[in-house]
Amino acid sequence: MTQRGRATRPTGPSGRPRRSAGPRAGDRSGAPRGDLAARRARLREVIEPVVTAAGYDLEDLSVSRAGRRHVVRVIVDADGGINLDGVADVSRAVSAALDAAEEAGGDIVAGEYQLEVSSPGVDRPLTLPRHWRRNVGRLVKVTVRGAAGLPEQRTAGDRQLTGRVVEADDERVVLETDAGRVAHPYAELGPGRVQVEFSRLDEIDEADEFGDDTDEIDDDDDVEDEER
Repeated sequence: MTQRGRATRPTGPSGRPRRSAGPRAGDRSGAPRGDLAARRARLREVIEPVVTAAGYDLEDLSVSRAGRRHVVRVIVDADGGINLDGVADVSRAVSAALDAAEEAGGDIVAGEYQLEVSSPGVDRPLTLPRHWRRNVGRLVKVTVRGAAGLPEQRTAGDRQLTGRVVEADDERVVLETDAGRVAHPYAELGPGRVQVEFSRLDEIDEADEFGDDTDEIDDDDDVEDEER
């Protein structure tokens, strides 16, 4: 689901104009003007409390350049998912919070920018316990690490496992596989990937419509310098 707009006061069809003269105020992190990573951190400070207060989780936040403007993409989710009305509500709340933050502390994003709020698509990796919990009943492929120890350890003993998520809590996930049920703590698992099943195509198409379908940006320049 996508809600497009600009978190700025109305200034006409072109949105907020860029300043033509004078130094631009730095953000509170003291980062250089072009530092997208610092802008992302500042945006998170403003956006995450708003999303949390609305009852959702901030799953991802990115800032990218698209021609003369920035694009701020916000991914939100919750147990049971988020519908189009919920996305619209979050978008309005985030827009208002960005307005207030800029009133109080100067530009957070330099020049014009576009705000996009959406829910996760089915292709997003499962990396946190809540991601697994929200996909109980789905078929998932995941790498099981062959050695105990730090999560980043990779060995020749790593193997791919495909199974249906039947349980997931804060410590482990239980998968139904061809060989029976197996349980793995998250430290043993790489990112999980939901598998497309023909019996679920209608459901997945609907999720993609809400989670991955974004309108084209009205600019001929390609999106570049994306910072995640």
